[in-house]
Amino acid sequence: MKTRIAVLIALAAAALCLSCGEGRSPLQQLIRSLSPLPEYSIILEDMRIGGNFFREYEHRYKVVEGTLSEAGSGDLTFQTTTTDWERVSRREYETYQPYLGMVVASKSRDGKAQQGTGYPPAYNYVGDPRYGQWRRDSSGNSFWEFAGKYAVLSALFNMGNNRVSRSDWDGYRDSYGRGRPYFGSSRQFGTEGSITKRTNPTFFQRRLQRQQASQRRFSDRVGSRVSRSRMSGARSRSGRGGK
Repeated sequence: MKTRIAVLIALAAAALCLSCGEGRSPLQQLIRSLSPLPEYSIILEDMRIGGNFFREYEHRYKVVEGTLSEAGSGDLTFQTTTTDWERVSRREYETYQPYLGMVVASKSRDGKAQQGTGYPPAYNYVGDPRYGQWRRDSSGNSFWEFAGKYAVLSALFNMGNNRVSRSDWDGYRDSYGRGRPYFGSSRQFGTEGSITKRTNPTFFQRRLQRQQASQRRFSDRVGSRVSRSRMSGARSRSGRGGK
């Protein structure tokens, strides 16, 4: 019995250590490994919660890297990579929980690095004449278009038909200047955003399954308590009847 208690205490201590944020941070390690690059964007592509006895928290990141095409040219070539699932602390998971599908760390060509304030993918390139231009549609609405060889950025950031309007970008710039996250003019980005629900359906399927499993466990516990209560009552009545 004492051995079993000691094991449970050791397991609880290990879980507490993981949840309190001690140990390595995969995001920080990724940022350090990308620091030599002139530009990069790290997107929180997916996240999940697993584990049976103790919760396990994991992130997966998509990285859009900008590297110099030729020394001294100033032109960049972009490519993407996706990390494996990385174990993170509960604290880190909860910190970034609202930012699914958003940029959580980046470095611009001027060497300025940013981390922790989420914003929609590719918005840090919008408005820069090196990458594209503002256009107007048939209704006179202004929107951003990546031009020339940088048109590939739209695909790399998985923008699809989600055009960036001038007013939406102005909202991003205002939030960015205040050090606040930006979820879009109609909160279409981030974990609860309509665009994210279309682009990452597996996350929401897993979340629904986890909620359903939790509800089943709760129902099973309630049913078990009711059953034990009834059995106890039956034994009590049987005992009184035998006197």
